Amino acid sequence: MRIVGLMSGTSYDGVDVVAAEFTADGDTLRLRPLGHRELAYPDDLRAEIGALLPPAATTIEAVCRLDNRLGEVFAEAAAAGVELAGAADAVVSPGQTVFHWVEAGRVRGTLQLGAPARVAARVGVPVLHDLRSADVAAGGQGAPLVPAFDALLLDPAAGPRAALNLGGIANLTVVAPGAPVLGYDVGPANALLDAAARRFLDRPCDVDGARAAAGRVHEALLARLLAEPYYAAPPPKSTGKELFHGGYLDAALAALGEPVAADDVLATLTELTARTVADACDRHRVTEVVAAGGGVRNPTLRARLAALGAGRWRLRTTDELGVPAQAKEAYAFALLGWLSWHGLPGAVPSVTGASRATVLGSWTPAGPSAAAPRPPAPRRLVVDA
Repeated sequence: MRIVGLMSGTSYDGVDVVAAEFTADGDTLRLRPLGHRELAYPDDLRAEIGALLPPAATTIEAVCRLDNRLGEVFAEAAAAGVELAGAADAVVSPGQTVFHWVEAGRVRGTLQLGAPARVAARVGVPVLHDLRSADVAAGGQGAPLVPAFDALLLDPAAGPRAALNLGGIANLTVVAPGAPVLGYDVGPANALLDAAARRFLDRPCDVDGARAAAGRVHEALLARLLAEPYYAAPPPKSTGKELFHGGYLDAALAALGEPVAADDVLATLTELTARTVADACDRHRVTEVVAAGGGVRNPTLRARLAALGAGRWRLRTTDELGVPAQAKEAYAFALLGWLSWHGLPGAVPSVTGASRATVLGSWTPAGPSAAAPRPPAPRRLVVDA
């Protein structure tokens, strides 16, 4: 079965597109990567997404317009994925998360935009979307969902190992012999770094972490940021830019009562990400961390993570396991599509905290099912008493 997977994360810089072929071999599922692409969002679309995200106020009109515009972008991305695959049986389009509703540690709802009907109309195959809501309805966090992929990819017999994704938010999955899979959102990875780059550098990001490397960690700012209660909360837990946004950083800087140089802010935020991730890895006594996501492109962040783990755990990337680090989450969503297609659960209750494992997503058909007999079109309706 060939599936196209799309992914647009909390950094909302573009869409990762993959094509994958899945073959079941007994209780082993084989994945053959067929290629991947990255489609960057235009600047005005990024601005449109940013203007709608919390804590900004918005309107239903703005939500509707963005939903359909994103649908057109995802349709283009899906078409590129079908071209990579040659032919596809399904597309997984999880959409762009614009709100993750959390109250007192419990997720009440979640919203992703991306007009899946536009995707289905463009590529002519069924589209799986809204992957988080079923888990939320079962009492779960609806995130992270990638641990289902990590749990199948990493062999727990090798000892406690962690899969790390460095997107807008840092997500960690831990597998260990004889233990349930554990996974949760650690905290910000690129979310606050990108917010600082936009504020101080007028750029979407600090390329290669160069400015962070030139700065020094501001200990008072770091201590204030590390005091965030989210870090001390036990899993299951999930978060996003409804907490870690530009205003959050502004408030932390204002509370210091003294100016902090741009490079020092970026150095401090890099240390925040590295420190919170390393603390989590140490807490679970892992021996290896397999990283993916946009953050692995940041040599300053990678070097700091490697230094913090030295002598306790080894840092490597998913490229060494045959999964491109920049496309891992898109491949993970393709896997979730395969599971849902076959009626198999994709969320891991020990990760999300749900009361049961759920089959994820809703299907938007591209037309009549080829498997179902097609009756003639009705010309009248009779109501039987």
